[in-house]
Amino acid sequence: MEKISEIIEQLGLDSNLTVDEIPNIDLYMDQVIQLFENKFADSKRNDEEKILTKTMINNYAKGKLIFPIKNKKYSKEHLILMSLIYQLKGALSINDIQTTLDGINKRIVKEDIEIDSFYNSYLSLAQKNVVDFNEDINERVKDVKEEVSKMEDRNAPYLEQVLMISALVHMSNLYRKVAEKLVDEIVVEKEGKRHR
Repeated sequence: MEKISEIIEQLGLDSNLTVDEIPNIDLYMDQVIQLFENKFADSKRNDEEKILTKTMINNYAKGKLIFPIKNKKYSKEHLILMSLIYQLKGALSINDIQTTLDGINKRIVKEDIEIDSFYNSYLSLAQKNVVDFNEDINERVKDVKEEVSKMEDRNAPYLEQVLMISALVHMSNLYRKVAEKLVDEIVVEKEGKRHR
């Protein structure tokens, strides 16, 4: 459990693509991939993992997660959407992401949204989440150690690790379930009906 803070530090949890880091010129696909690979390299589980690939980008376009591109180039707005998709895909299905971002995409096309302002609000919340997470993880470590101390087992370090993994996954599932219900609310509002 002593490794938790070291693991958290290595993950680069506060790495996000900021508005200032997104070029004001449109980029080709390879440039987009390179930008994301450079920015999120620390968050990869291993060297084989890819942050963004041509296939992923093409699937985002086919699945209407991003509005259509022009001249094989991606705008600042596309990059902001891809950054959001990168975060969302850790917990939501592609269909849920499409539902979530559909209104944003439509508003971008209509030029009816201050996307920089919206994205900066997201980044501000993400920063606060990292601070809260660091505080929360320390509490979880204490709770797990307390539970393990109640056991009489020679393999306590392993059990401690399994309990910590289980507790983290459970907390993640709780947040994901609430997020999915909020996505379902978007669907309900779109269809103009209420389910009870």
